[in-house]
Amino acid sequence: MLSRLRDTLFRAITTSRGDSFSAVRVPKQIARDLNVTLGMVIAPRDELAKRAEASARLAELRAAGTAPSRPRREAAPVLVYFERDRNVRELGRIEELLAARGIAWKRLDVAGDEATLAFVALKAKCETDELPIVFVADTPVGGYEALVDADLSGELARLVQPS
Repeated sequence: MLSRLRDTLFRAITTSRGDSFSAVRVPKQIARDLNVTLGMVIAPRDELAKRAEASARLAELRAAGTAPSRPRREAAPVLVYFERDRNVRELGRIEELLAARGIAWKRLDVAGDEATLAFVALKAKCETDELPIVFVADTPVGGYEALVDADLSGELARLVQPS
């Protein structure tokens, strides 16, 4: 009953019949503008039927509890820059912490690679003998103590899995 009334009103305000008289044309224009402003509450019967089907489908999906899931973002790469045979104990502690948190990492030996060593020292604002240094993507975290601080503050998890 209501959909039939809405359909009839829609046909009445959209027809060109009587538009030559301003007493008819102006109220119809106001009604059309108001209808658009309110989100097309007065619409043709087929449009109302489509809306009813969509509403029923939405209710069905909500009842089933199947919300579309967002794809999980890939973790940022964690790189551990180190020099062979230097600070091996600290390197082991860094790797233990990363393993305990379930974070995948990659070792990069910079021994003999002056360009990479200079990059790490410049980006991490450290001396070349302070390796190993942990980077998450292109963000330097620092050595073992800085890594522990970042882990405790939640910064490490935020860097590895951005939301």
